Amino acid sequence: MICREDLARFRHLYVERMLEEERGELGELEHQVIESLNNRQLISKNPEDLLDRSATFGERMADRVALFGGSWAFILTFSAVLLVWVIVNVGGMLAKPFDPYPFILLNLVLSSLAAIQAPVIMMSQRRQETKDRLRSENDYRINLKAELEIRQLHEKIDHQMAQQWDKLIELQQIQIELLEEQNK
Repeated sequence: MICREDLARFRHLYVERMLEEERGELGELEHQVIESLNNRQLISKNPEDLLDRSATFGERMADRVALFGGSWAFILTFSAVLLVWVIVNVGGMLAKPFDPYPFILLNLVLSSLAAIQAPVIMMSQRRQETKDRLRSENDYRINLKAELEIRQLHEKIDHQMAQQWDKLIELQQIQIELLEEQNK
């Protein structure tokens, strides 16, 4: 017989030793998993919540601009604006077009838009990369904890099976002794 606290402590040491043997030195993630296993706590965290809480106004705007800039709504709207620009300046709707045929002003506007949009999209991609990294760390924690819990379950089942085999052998021994006594 062993108390629950000692059992938890021995399981903790066993899991630590097993992980150290397999992976070498344990990192912070492995220690977090072992602690959550011992405390019977959930280990999963939503990376979206972690990043969204700490996001600055600029980061949220970068995400929105990248979301709109990579959509069909942006492409169709931008195509319509370009088409109207060209029609107004070539079609002669105005007596004097504000941007005649070589469309120098249009080129300047497009270059400026690209110069502003590119870094904003890169900021958003960097945030997305951070979210992906946090998701993969979270997945690793969950998978490691599940693997350790499955191993513990296997060991418990193996222990139960060994005890049942011992009891079965003991019962068979008693039956054999009873049969021998009856035959005498």
